Amino acid sequence: MSDGVSRAGFVALAGRPNVGKSTLVNAIVGEKVAIVSDKPQTTRRAIRGVAVRADAQLVLVDLPGVQRPRDALTQRMQSRVEREFGDADVALLMLNAEQGVGPGDRFIAAALAKAEVAVVIAVNKVDRIDQAHTLAMLQAAADLAVADEIFPISARRGTGVGELVEHLASLLPEGPFMFGAGDASDQPESVMLAELIREQILRRTFQEVPHAVEVIVDDVDDTTRDDLIRVTALAWVEAESQKGILIGAQGKMIKAIGTAARRELERHLDTKVHLDLSVRVRRHWRADDALLDRLGIE
Repeated sequence: MSDGVSRAGFVALAGRPNVGKSTLVNAIVGEKVAIVSDKPQTTRRAIRGVAVRADAQLVLVDLPGVQRPRDALTQRMQSRVEREFGDADVALLMLNAEQGVGPGDRFIAAALAKAEVAVVIAVNKVDRIDQAHTLAMLQAAADLAVADEIFPISARRGTGVGELVEHLASLLPEGPFMFGAGDASDQPESVMLAELIREQILRRTFQEVPHAVEVIVDDVDDTTRDDLIRVTALAWVEAESQKGILIGAQGKMIKAIGTAARRELERHLDTKVHLDLSVRVRRHWRADDALLDRLGIE
């Protein structure tokens, strides 16, 4: 796209949990703005990543995976998805090529049809299936009857992503850029640091623990030394048994999480980091509206 005008707008990414939305946002933005995990509820907030081209600025809204609400947390996540649909200039419905089109995808497609927003479909993970299955998946995507354009992609490898971005940019309204040069996301720094820590917890825990964990950064202190930032963070869980899992035998689990998280924080902040990470129990925090407000999960 190069018609001599600048374009800017919001692209809302919709899809079932684990379809690869965060991976695609990071790939398009060119840096990590959303954590990635194979666990449901990895994305709990609407995360905006900013991708800039010479003639367009795409504000990518990585939404929580659409799901049936079960508590105050998932109700807020679902409500945020629905609000972002209405505010977006373009909606990108992502499908998982390995799993095929299911009831969840049809539910999202129906919601998008009512949102009166331009819809594009990306069939992700085509690198994991053969050509025959790819063709069948593209037909199944077309049968949803919600989008005029369908793109087979691999967010992980970058296959087809350039063509997808080109088309998304062409659908944005004309107008000035909304974010300044160098702005990759609108997330507060403390939230990004907390998410990087939570990502390492998700990678090492299973069953109910990933759903029951939230991380909050209490303090970021860069006054002690020029080459060191001290980060104090709390990992909240809902039960003593979950706390025991996170700490591990002789503290081995929390040490492993802390070491891996510190490395991620150092990459993000580009300096040495001292991470003080502790675990506390806060029962039923997922149903605590006041706490969810504090966490910024709207």
